[in-house]
Amino acid sequence: MMVNEYEVKKQICEIGQRIYNKGFVAANDGNITVKVSDNVLFATPTGVSKGYMTPDMLIKVDMDGNVIEGKLKPSSELKMHLRVYKERPDVGAVVHAHPPTATGFAIAGIPLNKFTMPEAVISLGTVPLTAYGTPSTDEIPNAISEAMQSHDAVLLENHGALTVGNNLLNAYFKMETLEFYAKISLIARQLGGEQELTCDQIEKLMQVRKNMNLPGRHPGCKQCDKRGTSSCKGGSSQVASEDMIAEITRRVLSELNQ
Repeated sequence: MMVNEYEVKKQICEIGQRIYNKGFVAANDGNITVKVSDNVLFATPTGVSKGYMTPDMLIKVDMDGNVIEGKLKPSSELKMHLRVYKERPDVGAVVHAHPPTATGFAIAGIPLNKFTMPEAVISLGTVPLTAYGTPSTDEIPNAISEAMQSHDAVLLENHGALTVGNNLLNAYFKMETLEFYAKISLIARQLGGEQELTCDQIEKLMQVRKNMNLPGRHPGCKQCDKRGTSSCKGGSSQVASEDMIAEITRRVLSELNQ
């Protein structure tokens, strides 16, 4: 199928405006890439605000980072994106941003590893914290490599967040979900701590995800297989109702169809 490159570039600019207007990035922060063929992708330029990009500013590069087309230089974080594409053939787009609450967790050295919000459980699962790396070097690609094998969202220690998707809108929505999950987690901790879902509830949500055939990779809950560990409640109390599952499915489908 032929790809309309102008439409792809226009969508990158639109998503750039969204992450800028939402305060997920400031000044010239953040970067976005979209894969348009096996060896070609579009990348945002360095030194340009994501809120003020125009299609002519975007850079076409190959999977080795060589510029094919474009007057500006690609983002200095291109290496991080290229590593994702090389290791995850299912990924069609990558978004890197600094959403304040999620980045606060990253700077505090705290992963988002509790199963609390049904929507976040279905779309993201847990969000690990990867080791710190110097921006624009191979340190960050090396740091995220293992986590990206089973996660579509990661926190970058003392840096920000990275989300991936089969297309740009999917990758962007995961960034939105990540920040919302982080905000709710922070508020819950201020109120005394999260009330985590039981293993049975998590397993039912995993079945919802399977039934919806959602794209991407999901770590699931390894602790549920062991039952009774500290990462989830275990047991069979408070089992999710059919009405609850139906409502969650409706919400997630509504978001994906936007």
